[in-house]
Amino acid sequence: MTEPWLSADDIAVHLGVTKDTVYTWIAEKGMPAHKIGRLWKFQASEVDDWVRRGGAAAPEASE
Repeated sequence: MTEPWLSADDIAVHLGVTKDTVYTWIAEKGMPAHKIGRLWKFQASEVDDWVRRGGAAAPEASE
C-alpha cells in the first residue's frame, strides 16, 4: 500500500508547527517536499526521516 501525499497544512499539523514554518524549512533547510503544480506535497516518512537527521534543528550559535 502506498503512503498518501500530505498537504502543507497536513504536514504542519503532523509536526506541530505553522504552515509558514513549513515553507521556511523548504526554502532554507532543504525539507523534503515535492511541488505538484502550485502545491507542495509531502510524504510523512520522508519528513520524519529528515527531522530525525536533524534537518529541522536550529543552527549552532557561533561565538
